[in-house]
Amino acid sequence: MEFNSLEEKISHARSISESLPDLNVDFRKLLKRGIGTEKVYLTYRDESQNRTEITYRGFYEYVLNTARFYQSKGLQPGDKIATISHNHWHTVVHYFAAWFCGLVVVPVNLGEDDNRITYILENAEVKLVLVRDEYAERIQSVIGENEQLGNIEVVICDESVDSFSTQDGELREAKINIESEALIVFTSGTTGNPKGVVLTQRNLLEDARAVSQWYNIDGQTKMMCVLPIHHVNGTVVTMVTPFFVGGSTVLNKKFSAGGFFKAIEEEQVHIVSVVPTLLQYLTNYYEGKDAPGSKQFRHIICGAGPLTVKVAQNFEEKFGIPIIHGYGLSETTCYSCFIPVDQPKKEHNKWMRDFSYPSIGIPVSANEMDIQDEQGNSLPECERGEIIIRGVNVMKGYFNNREANESAFKNGWFRSGDEGFIKKDKEGNPYFFITGRLKELIIRGGINLAPLEIDEVINKAPGVKAGIAVGFENDWYGEEVGAYVQLKEEAEQDEEAILEYFRAHLPFSKSPKVVVFGEELPVTSTGKYQRLKVAHLFDEWKEIQFKKNE
Repeated sequence: MEFNSLEEKISHARSISESLPDLNVDFRKLLKRGIGTEKVYLTYRDESQNRTEITYRGFYEYVLNTARFYQSKGLQPGDKIATISHNHWHTVVHYFAAWFCGLVVVPVNLGEDDNRITYILENAEVKLVLVRDEYAERIQSVIGENEQLGNIEVVICDESVDSFSTQDGELREAKINIESEALIVFTSGTTGNPKGVVLTQRNLLEDARAVSQWYNIDGQTKMMCVLPIHHVNGTVVTMVTPFFVGGSTVLNKKFSAGGFFKAIEEEQVHIVSVVPTLLQYLTNYYEGKDAPGSKQFRHIICGAGPLTVKVAQNFEEKFGIPIIHGYGLSETTCYSCFIPVDQPKKEHNKWMRDFSYPSIGIPVSANEMDIQDEQGNSLPECERGEIIIRGVNVMKGYFNNREANESAFKNGWFRSGDEGFIKKDKEGNPYFFITGRLKELIIRGGINLAPLEIDEVINKAPGVKAGIAVGFENDWYGEEVGAYVQLKEEAEQDEEAILEYFRAHLPFSKSPKVVVFGEELPVTSTGKYQRLKVAHLFDEWKEIQFKKNE
């Protein structure tokens, strides 16, 4: 298919060949459903497990008052506001109030350094910053030291109900529609400036609809959020989705391995969304302890980072809770595919354990997926290529970044940058697998090696608590394979025993040649490994030629 412009490519990638029922709702209409409803929508638990409950009716009133405040500041539909906060129910109000009056939310990850925060605020053309009081000094300093941010107004939010939550005055009807921009999420790369992913109201609501349909989430379902809501996973899966269907959610200020199952039981939670890192934390925390039980808890949603067969199997066998593995990106709003929910255990285990990688599942109704080569040709079953996606959950594009859009949208599809393959079941359903980031592939002697495949072996080695494969610069092969390893508490640094295990379970080309020990694995706030951050630790082996008999 030929396209005359980038805009046509993006438009095609945001459509889907199969017709979907009309959504017939935007955030304004969705929020108005809460008028007069005394059902609890949101329960907030702080670090001391103090609880705050907000009903749909109360939430709607907070949203209206906050929307009045935005308008009192002269903000118009399409203007950008930044939120700088830990998980807090106030921030959820800030999001929905912005969408109610057509503003665009720019969530800022506090884990970013000051230079990146400066870049995000400037690149996104932010006009107002909402910052919690404990972070205000830092943010005011960042803005004050950068002349280009001089027009940004800073509003400090404290632990009491926001000072503007009782705002009086007229609330003007904003001109918004389903394609109004709602969110700009900046992706956390390892190098270079982050890219701003522009998501519309339709993106958020269509992905919420797809998630709710897949998991049979309805008005009786209670979910729980332990992930940061500055990321789409926490926002879309456990904030927007339950609101979309009239359900409820429990928002935790932060994740606690010791308090996780206690909160599930006290709040009678049915579903939680996590990243693989948290599964590992929970399994390690309960090592040698009895696993807690919960009758109403259904399953764990897991994605947004690399999940190994070992981590998944250890968790499921320890707790008896099925992991419904999935995959998506900020650029596709959140999730694009999942493992089926109601599979028999044998079938579930097959797709999670029998193919070297846990399957990321089957595409949801909001999008189509394929595996293609660099020329845009669909690849046959089991052949590796790039995972590509098109559908109503595909972003509007990268903000102020035409070059990135030109690269990401090709042949009417969004190109994920992830390598994977397809394996079909007996009915012909395509189960997708991810083998790693194309840019993370270790290219040794001209041969591409998938890090996740090597990760699986590293994590089974004696004494290893967790580890990742790292490609490091090598004069002989261009890149060579190393292992960055975190040991179990009782284990000794026996590099040779670990290397012997690698050699016994991997061909020489894939086997790590060096082990570097560290305290913890480098990950983003959403649990994605940052392999490049530790590659420099292998610099001393740059000139070494590793031979098969060594």
